[in-house]
Amino acid sequence: MLHTDRLETLSKRFDEIDAALADTSGGFDQARFTALMRERAAIEPTVAAYRRYRDVVRAIAENDALRADKSEPELAALAEDEAVDLRERSVALEAELQELMLPRDPNDDKDVFIEIRAGAGGDEAGIFAGDLLRMYTRFAESRKMRLELLSENENEAGGYKEVVVAVKGGEPYRWFKYESGVHRVQRVPATEAAGRIHTSTATVAVLPEVADDGEIEIRSTDLEVDTFKASGAGGQHVNKTESAIRITHKPTGIVVSCSEERSQLQNRARAMDMLRAQLAANQRREREESEASLRRSQVGTGDRSEKIRTYNYPQDRITDHRINQNFQNIKSILDGDMEKLIVELQKDEKARLLAGETSAA
Repeated sequence: MLHTDRLETLSKRFDEIDAALADTSGGFDQARFTALMRERAAIEPTVAAYRRYRDVVRAIAENDALRADKSEPELAALAEDEAVDLRERSVALEAELQELMLPRDPNDDKDVFIEIRAGAGGDEAGIFAGDLLRMYTRFAESRKMRLELLSENENEAGGYKEVVVAVKGGEPYRWFKYESGVHRVQRVPATEAAGRIHTSTATVAVLPEVADDGEIEIRSTDLEVDTFKASGAGGQHVNKTESAIRITHKPTGIVVSCSEERSQLQNRARAMDMLRAQLAANQRREREESEASLRRSQVGTGDRSEKIRTYNYPQDRITDHRINQNFQNIKSILDGDMEKLIVELQKDEKARLLAGETSAA
């Protein structure tokens, strides 16, 4: 059922914004102009669809009047033919509007931190963590997002015990939020001489960045800050100055670190950004759990039994267990061609939201 009163209010607001943008009598205010343009862009698709829907509803009423007029049989026959097309357009526009009126995730356009950690499976789990990092990197690049390595802890097999990256631009949270959870891989490791299939896991957390606006309170007395030497390949700077930063938030036990920036000051700033994101995620998770939200806590223990997705190499199949769908061609997806998978998760989320709207109505 459409909430036409809400749609009518939105349509009037669109006209108010256009009038305000055209009115130059009060001088030019850049901040107000930017805010109005942003609001206009956000509601324009919904308003345009509603106005098309309103036109079709009006056309249906006029057409029904012609169908009922028996004094003009030829016009009535034409109106009868037109009725089917108008009804189909009405149904399609109503479905489009129901989707457009769904609440938008306020974090969708935010930059994110992606944390990938090896779970069960030893070295093979670390290699799989590296595979996930490559998949996310290539997908981000394909959508013109910018990816920055913030910290890494490599294992001896060439994978990662843990790695943290920042992704910026192109609505990263909208595209990566479904990756939070435990990923399981089933394959024969390169080091397995007997050809046996091993099962390993890696955990992923996707955290939207939080502005340093005081909303997330962090007291300096709650922080334990350690400096250490950056490790890994590099020039003379590496291993000679303690530029890397590790911050422990004592009340929650959250530990974040950054070692990839050039200066200690830069690393500290990025580590604080990560800490704010972690604390915000904790608050959001507590709120969602108290409200019995559909979206639960992001990451489990890394145990093999907890999983959102399985990468089955022998069968060349990826299964997303949240939507119970299979996707073929693991190599292509791990090379960054993961949009088709994410789109299906987006469709599922919209369907659940629509079901909630319908039951609420």
